[in-house]
Amino acid sequence: MDYNFTALEKKWQKRWGEKKIFEVKEEKKGKENFYCLEMFPYPSSSGLHIGHAFNYTIGDVYARFKKMQGFNVLHPMGYDSFGLPAENAAIKSHADPKEYTETAIKNFIKQQRLLGLSYDWTRVLMTHKPDYYKWDQFFFLKLFEKGLAYRKKSPVNWCPKCNTVLANEQVVNGKCWRHQDTDVEIRNLEQWFVKTTDYAEELLEMIEKLNWPEPIKMMQRNWIGRSEGAEVVFDIDGDKWPVFTTRPDTIFGVSFVVISLQHPRLMQLVSPDRKKEVEKFLKKMKSVKQEDLDKMEKEGVFIGRYAKNPMTNEKVPVYAGNFVVADYGSGMVMGVPAHDQRDFDFAVKYGLPMKAVIEPRDFEIYERNGQLPSAYEGDGELINSGEFTGMNNRKVIAEITKYLDKKKLGKVQVQFKMRDWLVSRQRYWGAPIPIVYCNDCGIVPVPEKDLPVLLPAKVEFGIGNPLETNEKFVNVKCPKCGMKARRETDTMDTFFDSSWYFLRFCDPQNSKKPFDFNRAMYWNPVDFYTGGAEHAVMHLMYARFFTKALRDLGFIEMDEPFTRLFNQGMIHGEDGFVMSKSRGNVVNPIDMIEKYGADALRLALVSFASPDKDTNWDENVLNGNFKFLRKLFSYFNAVKKFSKSDERMDSKINRAVKNVTDFIESMKYNYAIIEIRNLFNSFPDQTSRENLEKFLKLISPFCPHIAEEFWEKMGNKNFISVSSWPKADESRINEGFEMEEKIVERLAEDIKSVKNLISKREKPGAAYVYVIPNEKKVFEDNLDNLEKKTQIHVKIYSVSDKDKHDPLGKSKKAKPGKPAIYLE
Repeated sequence: MDYNFTALEKKWQKRWGEKKIFEVKEEKKGKENFYCLEMFPYPSSSGLHIGHAFNYTIGDVYARFKKMQGFNVLHPMGYDSFGLPAENAAIKSHADPKEYTETAIKNFIKQQRLLGLSYDWTRVLMTHKPDYYKWDQFFFLKLFEKGLAYRKKSPVNWCPKCNTVLANEQVVNGKCWRHQDTDVEIRNLEQWFVKTTDYAEELLEMIEKLNWPEPIKMMQRNWIGRSEGAEVVFDIDGDKWPVFTTRPDTIFGVSFVVISLQHPRLMQLVSPDRKKEVEKFLKKMKSVKQEDLDKMEKEGVFIGRYAKNPMTNEKVPVYAGNFVVADYGSGMVMGVPAHDQRDFDFAVKYGLPMKAVIEPRDFEIYERNGQLPSAYEGDGELINSGEFTGMNNRKVIAEITKYLDKKKLGKVQVQFKMRDWLVSRQRYWGAPIPIVYCNDCGIVPVPEKDLPVLLPAKVEFGIGNPLETNEKFVNVKCPKCGMKARRETDTMDTFFDSSWYFLRFCDPQNSKKPFDFNRAMYWNPVDFYTGGAEHAVMHLMYARFFTKALRDLGFIEMDEPFTRLFNQGMIHGEDGFVMSKSRGNVVNPIDMIEKYGADALRLALVSFASPDKDTNWDENVLNGNFKFLRKLFSYFNAVKKFSKSDERMDSKINRAVKNVTDFIESMKYNYAIIEIRNLFNSFPDQTSRENLEKFLKLISPFCPHIAEEFWEKMGNKNFISVSSWPKADESRINEGFEMEEKIVERLAEDIKSVKNLISKREKPGAAYVYVIPNEKKVFEDNLDNLEKKTQIHVKIYSVSDKDKHDPLGKSKKAKPGKPAIYLE
């Protein structure tokens, strides 16, 4: 029979669906539960790409493995279906975002089914559906009630092409992440924020407990960015202005103060004669993202005011600068050019004085010229520092802070780089924010009984916020007083949708609550979560925050959402570059399935390299895996009867079971495939039924269709997908056999090498092998395997055999574990 993978795979995908074998119920008696989840995708109109197929295969192998190990496995799939691409399509081609999205989802599901993924399709969720975003709105109101959602005027990143606010993470080198030819502008708008900073300390502390890749944990630590210091009060024209510093030991060396360009009170502080200059400077800002601020040339503009140093009473100029973040500390920093290189460069640029307060190594140059060649950022004794002169600068930090606190001129302060989460978006295709504005009542939350606030179907796209074009949506009655009011027209950041979706999977049909507490806690936290490392400081951080907030609101009882995180590598094109249409190196997984089959593709995807490593696509690898499956198909198709297993085969089977189990558990899928291939290649023409069934079980998570086919042909009534994973009997693993196999393997490689050399002159017909006497039986027992590997007739001789064929005296070169070879 031919290996008709298309018919075979359709057959088993249909059978799985008909028998509902992957549909899961809570609390199966005697079964431990396991929650396996891949990050749900945005359903692009172009369908699955090879990275999707890779990610889903990684998760599916593990879910199938855990199911066969006896776990009650939840393995769901959903779609992060709100977002800008659908809205852009509406603008460009007048497509309806809802139709556009749902057509894309249908295509996605069809393609995912072709991969043979073991999802519980009864739990599918889509974030653009009202029965999902109703609960987004519900949670927003709960955060608002607790004071964790608030509104303020804030400088924001604005993309003129998207006509929307961008989160800091969506600004790349001062450009929009979607339109990299478009400069981001800074605008001051009333925005909705979520107080992620209230959980900054806990988010940081609990990183240590996470079973996550260390680079992700490091990125989260850096993003949170905890720093200890002091908040020092500077007097500016009679007003008290707090200034945060991590270096109170350098306060005597302050020669200027810098206020953030994004500070909400900046223009109140600017003197009338400097307003035009400051406004002109403001227009140069291209991003409020910290990374971009760090890369910019440090520039500023004098605002016409002076600040009084509380320790010296000296007045120093106040500048507005592009390198100070409004939400970090108080939005003001003190400039100490003698001991900070950034401040040094700024002082040189604007001709500001410098005063050393920590004795620099090149003190003589400073004493002679009154200026340093560069900032001295090292430690040492304080100079020019009043009563603190002569003390070590590190030891004096606490003393100076205590002095400031006693004089009510400052206090100890902990600050975080992480800022509150901006959730407002001026776009249509997102969950409406459930807020109404009333002239008399102010900000009024929509009553829970009126949720969901539905997206209106009729809006105009093109300029500004589409929701503002639907008067019926905008103009409503105040829920409190019944008078005329205006609905909020911003929608929520789509990261809001994805911050709790893993909880909804536990109870997706619940119309009365976002999820049942007991069901959520039966499954959560997620045991295994896989997806790209690019989500380190967006989705993963927000999901962690959301989990803690929902815990404190009483919805769940857990601290973290994902117990184990796995980041898959990236598959580049065959040319080594990132896949893109412009390069012409995109690989469509559906094309590969049509050509080679889903099992071959799944096998290839986890054979290229370790799943967490980047690799290049190579269709030759896929073709090689297809040939392997065709060979496997032929072998099992030819099985008519079984024979007894022997000790050697028992040892191989049990070793393979042990190793494959360990390799899958540790995500070394590529090693598991090598082990499975080696086991198959060692099979004789006939072996025991038990051995063949164990082999099929081992390959089943990787190639479920072909495994099901031959499991059934061997007379089994149930599905291999729900059968029991084999257990290794380590007492039957013979280390001696293992050593022998390695010797035989080396001999096979040596014969092939000699054969290749001779083949250039003539085609050899036989290989004569000379071994020391006590090793002869080892090689004779492996003769069939040796001939199979070398594709040549092999004759084994002991070096002491008198009738051996040895015309060139090669037998004299034989050593223990290293036979001599002669080919003719």
